Amino acid sequence: MDKGLRFSVAMSIYKNDDPGYLRTAIRSTYEQTLPPAEVVMVGDGPLPEVLLAVVRELESTYPSLRFLPQEVNRGLGEALRIACENCQYDYIARMDSDDICMPDRFEKQMRVFADDPEVGMVGGMITEFVGDPTNIVDRRMLPLENAGIYKMMRTRCGVNHVTVILRKSDLMAAGNYSGRFRQEDFYLWARLMKNHVKIRNIEDVVVNVRSGADQFARRGGLTYFREHMKVFRYMYDEHLISLPYLLINYGLRFAQVAFPTRLRTWVYQNLLRSSH
Repeated sequence: MDKGLRFSVAMSIYKNDDPGYLRTAIRSTYEQTLPPAEVVMVGDGPLPEVLLAVVRELESTYPSLRFLPQEVNRGLGEALRIACENCQYDYIARMDSDDICMPDRFEKQMRVFADDPEVGMVGGMITEFVGDPTNIVDRRMLPLENAGIYKMMRTRCGVNHVTVILRKSDLMAAGNYSGRFRQEDFYLWARLMKNHVKIRNIEDVVVNVRSGADQFARRGGLTYFREHMKVFRYMYDEHLISLPYLLINYGLRFAQVAFPTRLRTWVYQNLLRSSH
């Protein structure tokens, strides 16, 4: 693999993050067969002292970690915009503050860029756990090739956000992350699609995602519905999906948020989380 393909990691933390989870996430980010050249961590608004103490500890342990505190909480999209603007390298990997990278994650994903210079974003598969990292409760498997990913994007997200590595030039050409919509990841993928950026997923699980028993309960209500549909409406206006697909998405998302939690959980696990 081309050793010139150095990369940054972009992260955001905020006041409710668990200090122990953050420590674990950062360790998994650096303890890699191919470690990052830097980690850019944005503090999205005021942070409690217990969390700041862990940040200082991590800065001491990992000198290439750069912490950028912000006085005001603006949300994940804006925090990632700031992080990516400050990343120094040509490729930017995403990592969340409570997840765990597989130890060969970056080596496997960066190899795709080395093998195919036309690729602008590489994702991978995830497992989800509750409590102990070995307590796997779900996994999300997705299409591998660009055509299948673009097809899936018409109704569902075709990449796992916490796994992606992006070429910085393609990210900036698409307008970078934005706080315009709460679905900041899907909104960015739509803009990458508009620019015909080639996307790949590798078949390996690259991140073990910390989950919670109430995760599906939170995916309900009209606000959740409206935020999803803003992105699909953008995709329709930009001719990325047709009117029938827009209407299908209206129907699916409205039914989804109206479902009882148990039924919503079944829909996510058996329909919306299928790659077929």
